[in-house]
Amino acid sequence: MTLVKLNPEKKNNVLLPGFNDIFESFFNDSFISDRMVTRVPAANISETPDHFHVELAAPGLKKEDFKLNLDKNMLSISVEQRSENNDDQKNYSKREYSYNSFVRSFTLPETADDNSIEAEYADGILKINIAKKEEAKSVRRQIEVK
Repeated sequence: MTLVKLNPEKKNNVLLPGFNDIFESFFNDSFISDRMVTRVPAANISETPDHFHVELAAPGLKKEDFKLNLDKNMLSISVEQRSENNDDQKNYSKREYSYNSFVRSFTLPETADDNSIEAEYADGILKINIAKKEEAKSVRRQIEVK
């Protein structure tokens, strides 16, 4: 009698050897994996006494690519970028058009002043400054101890 050790990582291959290998090679193909990965830029959100700040890391874009919309208290940032190579030479064996798009939405707090939102794009970072309402700004003062 011979003892056979099973690799715990490949225990599903016992009944159908090669079955998982087919799916692994299919989903690890760069053509498929590039399209399955969601390309949503990372965001940093911070707060100062007078403003909320949103920073979106979106390198390689132009400021014209961004569309910012405010619907009630929902701030949506969207990008649709098309990259097409318009060559007159038709002697290629594979050519892929690239369409990248994303939408990020943020719910603004009630303390945000939706009439005072500014956006700036520089060095691959979209910076959005949202002013706070006057009544929401934190008031700092020294309190005397009696």
